[in-house]
Amino acid sequence: MDSTARDTEVLLSRAESIHADIDLYSDGSDAAKDSLDDHDNINDDVSDGNAKPPCLSIHSQKALLVNRELDEQGMGRYQWMVFFLCGFGYLLDLLWAQAFGLVVSPMQREFGFDDTQLGNIFTAFSIGLTAGALIWGVFVDLPTVGRKAAFNYTVLMSTAFGICLGIPDSYGVVIVLTAFTGFGIGGNIPIDTTICLECLPQDRHWLLPALSIFQPVGVILCSGLAYVFIPAYSCAENLVSCNRVRDADAVGACCGRADNQGWRYLMFTIGAMTFSVFALRFLVFRFQESPKFLISSGQDEKAIEVLQYIARYNHRECRLTLEKLMALGHEQDIASLPPNAADDIESHALLDSPNTSKRQSTKIKQKLYSELSRLQHLFSTPSMTRLIILVWIIYGFDFWGFTIAGSFLPTILARKGQSLGLSLTDTYRSYIYIYSLGIPGVLAGTLMYTRRQYRRLALVLSSALFATCLFAFTAVHDHASYIAVNALVYFFQSMFNALLYAWTPEAFPPEVRGTASGLASFWGRMFSIVAPVVATRVLARSLDGVLYLAGASVWVCTLAVLAVPGRFFSGRDY
Repeated sequence: MDSTARDTEVLLSRAESIHADIDLYSDGSDAAKDSLDDHDNINDDVSDGNAKPPCLSIHSQKALLVNRELDEQGMGRYQWMVFFLCGFGYLLDLLWAQAFGLVVSPMQREFGFDDTQLGNIFTAFSIGLTAGALIWGVFVDLPTVGRKAAFNYTVLMSTAFGICLGIPDSYGVVIVLTAFTGFGIGGNIPIDTTICLECLPQDRHWLLPALSIFQPVGVILCSGLAYVFIPAYSCAENLVSCNRVRDADAVGACCGRADNQGWRYLMFTIGAMTFSVFALRFLVFRFQESPKFLISSGQDEKAIEVLQYIARYNHRECRLTLEKLMALGHEQDIASLPPNAADDIESHALLDSPNTSKRQSTKIKQKLYSELSRLQHLFSTPSMTRLIILVWIIYGFDFWGFTIAGSFLPTILARKGQSLGLSLTDTYRSYIYIYSLGIPGVLAGTLMYTRRQYRRLALVLSSALFATCLFAFTAVHDHASYIAVNALVYFFQSMFNALLYAWTPEAFPPEVRGTASGLASFWGRMFSIVAPVVATRVLARSLDGVLYLAGASVWVCTLAVLAVPGRFFSGRDY
């Protein structure tokens, strides 16, 4: 076959693929119109209303074909398995966070550290979460790592260090292990949300906010386990640590390891639960790399293999072929490349030259430059820059607000309960009532997320009501009102976070989706480190001051959501 015939065949094949795509997206359906509208807005800085939309890049055309294939296959067994495994990642996030709050008191009785060191475990966990969100969020977009490896390794790291938390005899070692456990847990939210988004058919994207329902379940589950182990296997509250007792005759009347195993049993149990999640992800279920990630990293053949595997697992047929993807070409649309990428492409030719003396060094430099160039997508246009900065603001002040609420509302409730003559049992029972409201909060967020035109409204209302309830808590003075308002705080907090976690990865293109989500979570975690330090000083002066501090920060989230351009709430999937 001569070159003319080959060129003709390629053109005919490309025409067939593009016409099939046009037929799909011109059928008049809402999903088709939304998808076209989303891609028309990729270069959304054109202010002229009559300007023609830009041509889709080759990557975007391939992404459309992958979307079509996933939509045609529908919601099968594979998608449901991924959904629940990602949900278990959400569960582990707050399962561990709640655990440290419940074990620090028996730890203090055993190890004998004073109140000034009590918050060190929370700081260590937050530092681990922050580093994990940043590093895993970037790793998930690297071709050498990818979604699959990060999906498994985050839980494996949490398992290894989490189980060991029940072993140490010193508070310092516990703090170090806590930080490493947080490092693994920190990558869960951005990774799990990204994976779930890229696996689900577009008519099931409403399941993204439903992932957050696993978080209050984790809180309630941890509280139940703590009440089984800690009261039955802990030292009496009036005993001092054996580390502070020098008289040998008094050792039997102090709190030591043998009489204080309850918190260790809890750590072992949660560590075993974390290992179970890892086993399900790595051993029981054969998770595949995201086809959209493979497309974005130029691995078209592997993407087709994954789609074929998913189809077989679901007892369906995969109609997308490698030939259809290849017909779109290997070259990239220069307009879609980051600045100076043309020079990068030119320099890659050096790798294939006969002169190999500096080949390895050049290859490493080009890989590094390629990753830095990819990050430039986050700031490629003024509107994208505006989006990423506003998302950072939303996450930062959201984490500031709910960290203060989660850490100090129980303390405030307990202190106000003491003034009303309530027992410790009554206070703990109140926690169960309060945290149970998180489940309907997530369900409400999921319901609102199903309609794209209501997503911004839902985020605005839930954050505004979250902030308002924090302010309202300062005005109540009886036990029933304390429970009701605190429960409403957790309801709207859960609703807002469910919406926020689902929307964030959907607002960014696949090649930087994990990075964008990870960076957003990183800034949120950074604020969560500072927030307790500031709130502790405010608490020393005024209980209500802490509530005003948290509520004001959440109002910043509301204003930032209002400043995000409306087109980013349309459910675009590039």
